[in-house]
Amino acid sequence: MSEQGNKPHIVVVGNEKGGAGKTTTAMHIIVSLLQHGFRVGSLDLDVRQQSLTRYIQNRAVWTERRSMPQSHHIALERTSPTGSDIAKDQGNFAAALAELKSASDFIVIDSPGADTFLSRLGHAVADTLISPINDSFLDFDLLAQVDPETLEVSRASIYSEMVWECRKARATADGGSIDWIVMRNRTSHVFTRNRERVNQALEALSKRVGFRVVDGLGERVVFREMFPAGLTLLDLTEAEASETLSMSHVAARAEIRHMMKGLGLPGLDL
Repeated sequence: MSEQGNKPHIVVVGNEKGGAGKTTTAMHIIVSLLQHGFRVGSLDLDVRQQSLTRYIQNRAVWTERRSMPQSHHIALERTSPTGSDIAKDQGNFAAALAELKSASDFIVIDSPGADTFLSRLGHAVADTLISPINDSFLDFDLLAQVDPETLEVSRASIYSEMVWECRKARATADGGSIDWIVMRNRTSHVFTRNRERVNQALEALSKRVGFRVVDGLGERVVFREMFPAGLTLLDLTEAEASETLSMSHVAARAEIRHMMKGLGLPGLDL
């Protein structure tokens, strides 16, 4: 169990683009923390798609067959048929966060791939913010604009500006800070010149904007194929692992451990 005291560490997985593996990343972080003995709360702010909620619901069905650790999960719902009621959203978010804080060592929040009021509320309470991106300048454009010839960073983009606003809000609210991590996710295992140029641009931007770069999960089907059962590779028993793990599975497990170590979460000894 955690020795962090009464204040849980809040991990927010967010950006403003779909397809970067936010939910897959969030689920693997949740299961890894659970398996290290932490009490984990999870909160789904994507009121439309709710992929993390479905993942955890699938996991709950599987746990009827076999005992597995489960997070204390809350899914926020749309507050009006046509959009968002800001006052209700704020109240629902505060109530959910208070409930999870009372019984969690870590809270993992999955955000929608859009700039919404709930997403901003989530970002502003983060202790660790993880922004997965693919190895492409299309995803990089979410963070900054680059010169089309030199690929040098010219200015921060909309998401970086939003994170900066949330950092200021967090500092004003409680004097806290946000450890922002940009996670290179769904990466190819083949070296390409474009990949190297994206990496160079990320390193340059990290010094300018203030984030850390961490390797995430590679482009492997295995990270998504267990979704219907709500499982991850970390859930396989030793017997199942010895029968089913291919070299790709072994490499994927190593990627998860490397990712968790790179996050540097408090109390997690890897």
